[in-house]
Amino acid sequence: MERIKQALERAREERAGQPQTAPMDNAPAGPAPVETPAEQVKYSQTRHIDIPRQELREKRVVTGFDSCEFTDAYKMLRTQVLQRLNENDWNVLAITSPGTGEGKTLTALNLAASLAMEVNYTVLLVDANLLHPSLHEHLGIPGSPGLSDYLLEDAPLPELLVRPEGINHLTILPGGRALLNSAEILNSPKMSQLVDELKNRYSGRIVIFDLPPVLSTADAMAFAPYVDATLLVVEEGKTTKKEVENAVDMLSATNILGTVLNKAGKG
Repeated sequence: MERIKQALERAREERAGQPQTAPMDNAPAGPAPVETPAEQVKYSQTRHIDIPRQELREKRVVTGFDSCEFTDAYKMLRTQVLQRLNENDWNVLAITSPGTGEGKTLTALNLAASLAMEVNYTVLLVDANLLHPSLHEHLGIPGSPGLSDYLLEDAPLPELLVRPEGINHLTILPGGRALLNSAEILNSPKMSQLVDELKNRYSGRIVIFDLPPVLSTADAMAFAPYVDATLLVVEEGKTTKKEVENAVDMLSATNILGTVLNKAGKG
């Protein structure tokens, strides 16, 4: 189980030596104007999928747990992210990691679910890892059409969206089928137009993109200019300082919101 509360404390110390990475602590909260209350946003064509709470727990999704240190850690992360987004009037966030297997997709899902608990927001989580879409696996749901089908086949976006029952105010856009030319597709005019539409359609919406790792593909670097900020997930005992520095350099086209030190404290 991720110990993100410990990770954030450890990340505070490590970020002192990473000047391009903005700390996420002690930031003043600034209220963001919300013109469309979350409970008024309707998704009439969106598919609803029931995921048993026990399965969410087994997949380590925060909504499968009662209040505990695990859920509190994500609430802390949620608060810090909201402070940064609000004070800069941002609402489009990417989550990535330097390498593979560092926990970015689960972090993206749990952050999105935690943000969706805020009554003034809706959250759209997009699986933009078009090389290896896996968000659906973390929810225990079958693969289905998604972002790649919208970009290449003009599939209607409302028909691709999924709402997991029991996670109010959260909508998911799956990745769809895997694409070999994912970097070019993510950098296409249609993708740029989609980000702009998602960003501006609802004033109370936060959009989170789960991107591929930075150092293994060109996808994250190509997509970085479209988002307001990026959150970098690193793994204790695996990610090296040099890898973090290289990832930050490659993401220079966006704002680095902060780092999450994942799997901290595991023996």
